[in-house]
Amino acid sequence: MNYKVLVVNPGSTSTKIGVFEDEEKIFNKNLFHPKEEISRFEKIVDQYEFREKVILNALKEENIDLQEISAVVGRGGLLRPIPGGTYRVNEAMIHDLRIGLQGEHASNLGGILAYEIAKPYGIPAFIVDPVVVDEMEPIAKLSGIPEIQRRSIFHALNHKAVARLAAKKLGKRYNEVNLIVVHLGGGISVGVHSKGRVIDVNNALNGDGPFAPERAGGLPVWDAMKLALSGKFTERQLKKKLAGGGGIVSYLGTNDMKEVGKMIKQGDEKANLVFQAMAYQTAKEIGADATVLKGRVDAIVLTGGLAHSEMFVGWIKERVSFIAPVLVYPGEDEMRALAFGALRVLKGEEKAMEY
Repeated sequence: MNYKVLVVNPGSTSTKIGVFEDEEKIFNKNLFHPKEEISRFEKIVDQYEFREKVILNALKEENIDLQEISAVVGRGGLLRPIPGGTYRVNEAMIHDLRIGLQGEHASNLGGILAYEIAKPYGIPAFIVDPVVVDEMEPIAKLSGIPEIQRRSIFHALNHKAVARLAAKKLGKRYNEVNLIVVHLGGGISVGVHSKGRVIDVNNALNGDGPFAPERAGGLPVWDAMKLALSGKFTERQLKKKLAGGGGIVSYLGTNDMKEVGKMIKQGDEKANLVFQAMAYQTAKEIGADATVLKGRVDAIVLTGGLAHSEMFVGWIKERVSFIAPVLVYPGEDEMRALAFGALRVLKGEEKAMEY
């Protein structure tokens, strides 16, 4: 039996939609939303009816019949911490997405849009591996201060997708391998995948792990506290320093890694030092994660946009290749990862999880 899956992936100013027939992508479109259109909504969640109308109009223009769709899958949002997997969208999930349980983010619209589009046709709506996937071992959550617990917030969708590809390349199933997966994007997340579970990972959003193009990463705690207590910055400004304005952009004034590469080729020593330092910190995190697996690492997997940089990947490989083979999957394909998560459930390869 052939299955058709509609994929909905909302971003801050656009919504990507696609249709997969089994594993083949038969339609893909990026719907851009003018700033003046979405700025009239007080909260991100209030945009869902507007975005749903845009999506339905686009599908109608492409003569895509929703009665032929087997399921709708949306990008998962900031829900409560949950294990990885494909989740059926239910009323409890919709409630938590609407109230922004762990914060406002465009991805919160994914489950809502999937649910509302699927409902009239009596077909299931899913989300797959949201950023709040939490499979960390209890020992990994202790921080050193009881009031602060280490949190699992990372690029779970891409992590899990490339981990399955890597396992297949190794001739095994995902739940049979030990991997260290590194997503190299605007934020950098380094996760320990042990037999199908991410048992340890840095919080790639709120200041943990390597610094990244737009993230400060882990900081010397006392100096960070003094900065926060200096009175020079508002809470909003400090948050921006951690996520959005930290890392490469704070040193070099750009988050465009191609531009940084050009700067290095033109002899910019500061750019060279900062870019190498990011690779150094990433490699150091990989090395630390190898201890979690007691050295039993089947492969180190590099993915995300920065994995296109041969220079950056080369610097990491120099430091970590002694641990395990390094596999590189540049970029990310969230649409395919979402579709494949829904297909695994539709084909009976996995059971849909309940939120």
